[in-house]
Amino acid sequence: MAVATPQKRTQDIVPIKEVRDGVVILKDNSLRMIIMVSSMNFALKSSEEQTAIILQYQNFLNSLDFSLQFLIQSRSLNIDPYIETLSKREGEQVNELLKIQIREYIEFVREFVTATKIVNKNFYTIVPYSPSVLGASGKSGMDFVKSFFKKETVTKATPQETFEEHKLQLQQRANAVLQGLSRIGLRGVPLNTEELIELFYGLYNPGEGEKSKVPELATSG
Repeated sequence: MAVATPQKRTQDIVPIKEVRDGVVILKDNSLRMIIMVSSMNFALKSSEEQTAIILQYQNFLNSLDFSLQFLIQSRSLNIDPYIETLSKREGEQVNELLKIQIREYIEFVREFVTATKIVNKNFYTIVPYSPSVLGASGKSGMDFVKSFFKKETVTKATPQETFEEHKLQLQQRANAVLQGLSRIGLRGVPLNTEELIELFYGLYNPGEGEKSKVPELATSG
């Protein structure tokens, strides 16, 4: 007789413990800040510009003392909201000729998107920060040894104070990444709490369609 295996809850699979103040807190208490990055049409650059961009990107990576993760999100373009807007305009039109033109344009857009399979791409950089054990206790190795021979009055930081301290360290890393991206000619903006939740909801629920409200970024030519 086969024994049914209990299904895992979504919370057991997703490594995220909490999203607070624009910071993703994982179950191992490490922090992540996600930056949405603009795109660049590298192929349209001259050979000299391409070489300069590659060197600047290399210098940017070499200047960091922490790892980075890059994410490219590709999804089929959802034109339903656009079609709904056009259909509403069609219903509001008094001129019959304009109604026909809008209707024909709606059909053209639908057929064009279906035939070409337009894909929308978003680019992200994930900045990590993992609090160290010694850093969290506020003691160096020598201080730890001295504590055996000397009584000390220690004021324990509250969870909120600890979070703010770690968030500050993470923000400094994010600022360094933003500066490095700007030297390459890319714009970046950190996602806030609502945008992070919508991003992860879309990643774990791909069938729900395009519901993300992440900010729009101007692309570099």
